Amino acid sequence: MPALDDVLAIILGGGKGTRLHPLTKLRSKPAVPIAGKYRLIDIPISNCINSRIYHIAVLTQFHSVSLNRHITRTYHFDNFHTGWVQILAAEQTLQSEDWYQGSADAVRKQIREIIASDAKDVIILAGDHLYRMDYAAFVQYHWDHDADVTVAVQPVPKHEAPRLGILKVADDGRITAFVEKPKDPAVQAQFVSRPDDPENPFLGSMGIYVFKTKVLIDMLTNFPDHDDFGSQVIPNSIRSHVVYGFNFDDYWRDIGTIRSFYDTNLELASPNAKFSFFDPERPIYTNPRILPGSSVEDSVLKDVLMAEGCRIIQSHVSHSVVGLRAHIGPNATVKDSIVMGGDFYDGANLRRNEIPMGVGSNCHIEGAILDKNARIGEGTVILPFPRGTDIDAGTWVVQDGIVVIPKDTTILPHTRIAPE
Repeated sequence: MPALDDVLAIILGGGKGTRLHPLTKLRSKPAVPIAGKYRLIDIPISNCINSRIYHIAVLTQFHSVSLNRHITRTYHFDNFHTGWVQILAAEQTLQSEDWYQGSADAVRKQIREIIASDAKDVIILAGDHLYRMDYAAFVQYHWDHDADVTVAVQPVPKHEAPRLGILKVADDGRITAFVEKPKDPAVQAQFVSRPDDPENPFLGSMGIYVFKTKVLIDMLTNFPDHDDFGSQVIPNSIRSHVVYGFNFDDYWRDIGTIRSFYDTNLELASPNAKFSFFDPERPIYTNPRILPGSSVEDSVLKDVLMAEGCRIIQSHVSHSVVGLRAHIGPNATVKDSIVMGGDFYDGANLRRNEIPMGVGSNCHIEGAILDKNARIGEGTVILPFPRGTDIDAGTWVVQDGIVVIPKDTTILPHTRIAPE
């Protein structure tokens, strides 16, 4: 019988992440912080560990330093455990001097490592999703149907169809057709799989796959021009191999844009959030930092997800995420915002004319994302812009109406960032 020890998990580190700019200006997508204290890469790695899949490779390329640092600091198996989490970086070889050209090409360039792992099956995972999945059940479904390829699928609404792979599934679960990101209504109409569910009429690919290792190697070797799984490898495999769909009807968010990142984080700060990090049996792991408990002094907090090491002084914070080492106040208002906090404390080295890290006194921050180590001068006002607004002002950016203060940026006192 197959065993989970024979499964290799490959997590794709992502490309340039332009749709998450400027959060990806200095880091890769999987290294982007989420929920105050985690990084996106923690989600698939934790799902692997909770599913008893302990051989995990992370493929990295763009802005990989912080991601590599986080992985090496966080994921250590002891000497009596056979598991490992390793980083497979893009590299020049005698066979190729190119960077990864896409998700499939990234895996193709690591075929030697896949063969060396002696894995019987490979599970391909994305590094920018938020969800909990028992990959053991996913792989067991793949084995039970003796599938060459199995794709995780989920019901999706009509407005999501143009940004996902949409597929048709037969009654026995076998995938019969696939189209990548259909925008034409006529094409969409041909791929309605759930006519009795007007809210979620389509089945979308989650970008998560299980391959028989031999099938994966053959397809990547025989079709060297197929660089992407969603638009090339999967459609081609449906025509030539046995491909099944594994239904996952639970919480899942693809965090590929600033809007989805913003909305997902604020969902986590809402009462009765659909996804909870409070799960003792299937925890999400991250770097166990040595930080003091957060201090809240004479403040009002409502629907706030707050990490450790924070100081909130005489302030009002509502429906917001407050990250590690964040400093807010005094007399500041933070609403509908994500304050990522800092990588360090200012300490005694802060110069007299320097703006302290965090949100200064008498600030009003609303509808914004403040990336790590941002310094917001006193009296600053930040308000959201209408949806669809995109502005790049250098020290601040507006993406789809959301104001983003990039990492390590200083906003001078009494600055006003708001619609005219």
